[in-house]
Amino acid sequence: MPEVKSIFREVLPKQGQLSMEDVPTMILCKPKLLPLKSVTLEKLEKMQMEAQEAVKQQELAMREQRQ
Repeated sequence: MPEVKSIFREVLPKQGQLSMEDVPTMILCKPKLLPLKSVTLEKLEKMQMEAQEAVKQQELAMREQRQ
């Protein structure tokens, strides 16, 4: 990985202690609404409904032919 040169130079103290305080803070963001059904699940359900309708149509056609 090529090293990226920064505009800022890192400065470390020559004497004394180096300390860093990291205080975690809460960040509020917009809630993400998830769909109750995924797009894939909706497509599968639609395909299943279409297949059931096709089977019903075939059954009706066969009943009409018998009569």
